[in-house]
Amino acid sequence: MCPRPLPRRPPIPSCRRKGNLNLPIYWVDAFTDRPFGGNPAAVVPLDSWLDDALLQRIANENGLSETAYFIRTGPARAKLRWFTPSVEVDLCGHATLATAHTLFKDLGQVEWPFVFDTMSGPLSVARRGEMIELDFPARPAARAEPPGDLIRGLGTRPREALRSQGMWLCVYESQAEVRALAPDHSALASLVPGKIIVTAQGGDCDFVSRFFAPSVGVPEDPVTGSAHCTLVPYWAARLGKAALHARQISRRGGELWCELDGARVRIAGNSISYLKGSVTV
Repeated sequence: MCPRPLPRRPPIPSCRRKGNLNLPIYWVDAFTDRPFGGNPAAVVPLDSWLDDALLQRIANENGLSETAYFIRTGPARAKLRWFTPSVEVDLCGHATLATAHTLFKDLGQVEWPFVFDTMSGPLSVARRGEMIELDFPARPAARAEPPGDLIRGLGTRPREALRSQGMWLCVYESQAEVRALAPDHSALASLVPGKIIVTAQGGDCDFVSRFFAPSVGVPEDPVTGSAHCTLVPYWAARLGKAALHARQISRRGGELWCELDGARVRIAGNSISYLKGSVTV
């Protein structure tokens, strides 16, 4: 007697569709020399720009503070853009460091300095021993009256408040005060500008900081290179020296070695690869 045939199973649907786009993606922890520290950024090399809405959806799906996209335009030059989960931004330090790390460590880039053309103009990066150094514009802050939502959002009044291009700078008396802040992000999200740096003189470094940007989908950024475009001019003037060691005291934490150079700020840090893969859309 012949065995009874097994019921026919439906075919397993393919996860690939005609026309799928596969993009390489690199996940790098920036401003740290250890996994799970610093600020993670996604880096996606492109041959040509995709639709902005797709770039934004990929950044939202990644769920990181920033996703960087770049297109090479020469042996040591590329166009670079940065997206938070909700908007494109005009300047980002940790994702620039992550992109340079990807170029130097993963994509065989040997010529440097390397120049990125961005919304904030040309930004160069170079090797500095094991670290990568960013050359960014200085964005000094001027004293300003803090609005009520800023005080309510932070929970305590800072010693002084200043305002720079697109950011509030709030200075506190001690590192402990900065660490203890528990912001009301809904109150901070209504601010204009909606990015807030809090800072104080450090105990075992020159200064510490934290950074909140709920208005662009980043309640607290782990380590923020662009904030140091404002922090470094302030602390260089207050401490009377150009070279500064900074620490961002978020939960993940990160370290930055900075120098004020006229109208530019040099920001150096370590970085480490976490993940390599592909995006299929």
